[in-house]
Amino acid sequence: MTPGAATRPLRVGNASGFYGDRFDAMREMLTGGELDVLTGDYLAELTMLILGRDRLKDPAAGYARTFLRQLEDCLGLAHERSVKIVTNAGGLNPAGLADAVRTLAGRLGIPVRVAHVEGDDLTAAYPGSLAAHAYLGGFGIAECLSAGADIVVTGRVTDAALVTGPAAAHFGWRPGDYDRLAGAVVAGHVLECGTQATGGNYSFFGDGDVRRPGFPLAEIHEDGSCVITKHPGTGGFVDVGTVTAQLLYETGGARYAGPDVTARLDTVRLVQDGPDRVRIEGVRGEAPPPTLKAGLNRLGGFRNEVTFVLTGLGIEAKTALVREQMGDALAKTPPAEVRWELVRTDRADADTEETASALLRLVVRDPDQATVGRALSGAAIELALASYPGFHVVAPPGKGAPYGVFEDVYVPHGAVDHVAVLHDGSRLSVIPAQDTLVLETLEEPSLPEPLPAGPARRAPLGLIAGARSGDKGGNANVGVWVRTDEAWRWLAHELTADRFRDLIPESRPLKVVRHVLPDLRALNFVVEGILGEGVASQARFDPQAKALGEWLRSRHLDIPEALL
Repeated sequence: MTPGAATRPLRVGNASGFYGDRFDAMREMLTGGELDVLTGDYLAELTMLILGRDRLKDPAAGYARTFLRQLEDCLGLAHERSVKIVTNAGGLNPAGLADAVRTLAGRLGIPVRVAHVEGDDLTAAYPGSLAAHAYLGGFGIAECLSAGADIVVTGRVTDAALVTGPAAAHFGWRPGDYDRLAGAVVAGHVLECGTQATGGNYSFFGDGDVRRPGFPLAEIHEDGSCVITKHPGTGGFVDVGTVTAQLLYETGGARYAGPDVTARLDTVRLVQDGPDRVRIEGVRGEAPPPTLKAGLNRLGGFRNEVTFVLTGLGIEAKTALVREQMGDALAKTPPAEVRWELVRTDRADADTEETASALLRLVVRDPDQATVGRALSGAAIELALASYPGFHVVAPPGKGAPYGVFEDVYVPHGAVDHVAVLHDGSRLSVIPAQDTLVLETLEEPSLPEPLPAGPARRAPLGLIAGARSGDKGGNANVGVWVRTDEAWRWLAHELTADRFRDLIPESRPLKVVRHVLPDLRALNFVVEGILGEGVASQARFDPQAKALGEWLRSRHLDIPEALL
């Protein structure tokens, strides 16, 4: 990639949204149509903890091994088609993965130049952490590509950096090109979760055939605008709704901050540009904040659980009995945390045993594995012939498993030594952001005129609104959007933060912040602390809040009949 030389769009595809995504996606993307760059996102907060535990067992581990197996099948294809590959599969050990790729290429006899990016690892600065890593931007990737790399391996960069780096190298963008960089950040955010942009996990999945959605790609232009699409003939679909859903995923307010630029989501305009083509334009950018986000993962202790099956009559009485029996047993060596949850999956006069049964879930946590291991297992199993009628459990409790805790911290840009290690082994320091801007809360935009009064009907919110939810540390976000201006006039006034709390009872004691994005006809709610200490702590039934939006859509409100 020669800086400044390109005028044609840069076609960037995605072949992985998480560690464990569709194995064949890399081949599908390389053979399905034209590409310049193929990216793969393998990292999430939970993945960093998993890789950290891998590294405890084997210091040479710490990267996504799946990527190597995919590459063994596809390296020749990428080389033949001159497709660059950029991935964060390096995880906690990008140098180790880069070496493994070189070894693979040598064994296959394919001449490729492999570079990597490092400097994100801050673990030594945080004693007691299993993995502490700053989120780097895209300019280290850009330096590697500009120097001629065919494959660039990174550790913990922002998900969008996998796209901003190649775009900066292709078009010659510099750190101050905030609007262009912001456009690429938005494109990268849409691509990062793979098929979530092409109909996967989509509220209105019935609008197309999503049995095997194709992976997305972005045609990025020099001014930062782009078109989101997919290869011809692949499954799923791309429309304004699928792109809106992904734009709202795991975001907060209108300012979407990163190490290279803060993208203004309130400036994003989406236009259907033909079948399976959505144009993103108008994105404005601002200087990045003065600090970098870093994610700290540590072991929080040990956790165990047992799920009792309660069948037929007297569910409440059976619950009370087993809770009292288990409470007496656990009192001998009380765990630090004991949590009960009764899930009423039963129904009256059921015609199957499963639908006549409720589930009573007990979760215990403690710093000592023995306290949640044998103590719980023994207490539960000893009740097998001495408790409620029909006693059985979903599975025998185990010995207790470690759980993780995630925490965000923020460090100055200069605290991180961001280095591009080029394919020839030379090292190039990436200058940290010089111009920064402290994030401030934006004034809430004006709301549209409310709909005139008229007849309403009690109905699920999801009949007119889509939603997508996800996790950021201990917080969850729920993006809600509608597809018509009339529905937006109603939603913007009806779904306040207080109404959200009414509809989602477990959010009532928590702080709920509402952000308004009129150009997307969308509201974004951030529920602070609902996920405890992050996904790895497994604090709730849905630890990543993946279905929180669908629960919200199932709740009933008085909806104007004109919208139904």
